[in-house]
Amino acid sequence: AIGGWMDTRSNSGTRIKQGCQPRVVRIRIFGDDPRQIHRIGKLSGNNNSCSLGCFELGFVFQIGQKTNFTLTSGKKATYYIDLRKLSLDHRAAPLIGQVMLDVLAQIPDVDAVGGLTMGADPVASAVLHQGAARGLKYDAFVVRKEPKDHGRGRQVEGPDVTGKRVVVLEDTSTTGGSPLKAIEALEREGAIVVGVAVVVDRAAPAQARIEEAGYPYFAAINLDDLGLQPQ
Repeated sequence: AIGGWMDTRSNSGTRIKQGCQPRVVRIRIFGDDPRQIHRIGKLSGNNNSCSLGCFELGFVFQIGQKTNFTLTSGKKATYYIDLRKLSLDHRAAPLIGQVMLDVLAQIPDVDAVGGLTMGADPVASAVLHQGAARGLKYDAFVVRKEPKDHGRGRQVEGPDVTGKRVVVLEDTSTTGGSPLKAIEALEREGAIVVGVAVVVDRAAPAQARIEEAGYPYFAAINLDDLGLQPQ
């Protein structure tokens, strides 16, 4: 089997602004079959070996106790999880796709995946490509924040979702606003939304809001995996 594990540690050599310290996540890959990535998760024990190689990416940025980060929801936080550092990296994107395929395996008869641009876009693309490598037939779609004001005036781009069973993806969600907005647009197009799946669950109101709206909620990674506390 092949697997990717995350281990978090501070790296004082990189800054994105004064006082902001990225936490580096070391992703370890082992095994001999790139089609059998098990999951990205918390590093187990003291096993530091990786037979296929290791790489490190800083995607959790922290500013001590100051509330300097403003999230999409408008809430403040002392850390910011920038998953685009992973989902748009040529090494990590395939792992994201494989991890989300494991999540999607819990939901029967899914036809297509996608979400509100732009956090969901690279995640959906990773799922599409890694799914195809496994012989799975997941289409992808993009939900614009507003309908186009020209051309066909579409809000949902990609293959027709009318009557299709779809899962709304998101990289990470705090209040659930982005997935719920995507759901509204998809249902106007006649899609059957069968769940919401996020890469990282921030242990915030998103899950409760989405489930209260009647949609199952799934997450691949939680804050414990990243050594973070809910905010």
